Amino acid sequence: MKFIKKIIYLGAVGLTGLSANAQQLPMFTHYMNNTLSINPAYAGSRNAFTITGLHRSQWVGFKGAPTTQTLTMHTPLKNEHIGLGLTVSNDRLGIMNTSSINGAFSYTIKLTTKAKLAFGLSAGVNMFQADFKSLELDQQNDPVFANNLDNKINPDVGFGLYYSRARMYAGVSIPNLIQSNITESTLANGNTLVGKEQRHFFFIAGTYIPISENLAFKPTTLVKISNGVPSQADFTATFVMLKRFHLGAMVRTDDAVGGLAGFDITELLHIGYSYDWSVGLSTSKYNQGSHEIILRYDFLTKGKKQINTPRYF
Repeated sequence: MKFIKKIIYLGAVGLTGLSANAQQLPMFTHYMNNTLSINPAYAGSRNAFTITGLHRSQWVGFKGAPTTQTLTMHTPLKNEHIGLGLTVSNDRLGIMNTSSINGAFSYTIKLTTKAKLAFGLSAGVNMFQADFKSLELDQQNDPVFANNLDNKINPDVGFGLYYSRARMYAGVSIPNLIQSNITESTLANGNTLVGKEQRHFFFIAGTYIPISENLAFKPTTLVKISNGVPSQADFTATFVMLKRFHLGAMVRTDDAVGGLAGFDITELLHIGYSYDWSVGLSTSKYNQGSHEIILRYDFLTKGKKQINTPRYF
């Protein structure tokens, strides 16, 4: 029975990958507003102390479907080249729960009067837990499933580059350089079955194109690459109206299509919502889509009463 317990645990680890098309890290439709969670070089780039909270409910109506929460905060220091940040996240799928906390450090250099390049590092821990007590068993009171597995805590280190101009950006990052084992079990034939964190590579890019005084177009993209699974890309097209209302559509390859809406309540406070429809997945027949909501606030530095230049990203 202990062997069966380990097999179920490894299966849950594998299912964690299915929440992002066989990729272990959570997906975000609002990736363009939640950049620090995947690229530490973004820290301090908004020239304000910025706090962003996000909640995602994926595959609504599908029992045990993923739910994800992230909280990020970052700020530049008095030394304009240095930014600091913090990311806290929680991702639950079935009986598996993954929590993480990571600090970020960025160093920015000016390439020209209009262009900047930031180098970022992150470090923290990932915590994994399987809640076996929540399983519905054919044999009740089975002692093998009476308690949870001990928490597994692994170190996490990441790296990123972030190039930016006033109206465009591009970045590459590897937020999880360390491929730690989550669990392992020895089979009857002597082979070892291992559940391991997989390294992920991200590419992001976006631009802001004014069309008229009250209308602009903001296309963005996110590409995810991981060993042994198909690459995945998000393509998002957003229109910004009256410099305050955001309305757009997205396509995620081999996964989903959806719509986004956002509103700049003030120059400092932004709220956004998105809805995704699953396409091409076996789960698409059994869920009512995915919901995501994001809230961001920029705290102005002491003595600064207003934003002098627009922040497009």
